[in-house]
Amino acid sequence: MTRIFKYINVVVRVLFGALFVFSGFTGLFGIGSQSTDGMSPEAVAFATALGESGFIMPVTKVVELVAGIMLLVNRFAPLALAMLAPLVVGIFGFHVLLEPSGAVIAVVLAVVEIYLAWVYRHAFVPMLRPTYSNAMRSPSLSGS
Repeated sequence: MTRIFKYINVVVRVLFGALFVFSGFTGLFGIGSQSTDGMSPEAVAFATALGESGFIMPVTKVVELVAGIMLLVNRFAPLALAMLAPLVVGIFGFHVLLEPSGAVIAVVLAVVEIYLAWVYRHAFVPMLRPTYSNAMRSPSLSGS
């Protein structure tokens, strides 16, 4: 890999991590406001339901904050990407299906997530094998 790609990977990882740290921090501590002006009724209903659940949004914001920090400091980056993947899919689905005005940023997030997963693909290879390897012991219920 050339030196320029190493720098690009670092910049993309840090910016992606910073975005989620910012989003998680502001969401957890109620900094800023989320306006629903101009959103479709379906999008408003969905966002309201998530917020009123009292559970989903705080957990989402904690995951964003923790995973973003992991990406920023480059510790457990593949785990951070795995933690963020369902959130990115949710953001993508929300904006593509319910609120198309944010579809561009949703596509960018999805592309960056996929790009970084490709960069760290070596970490994901073991869990993507179609068969179990006998090189590792299988967990046993019998304890033997």
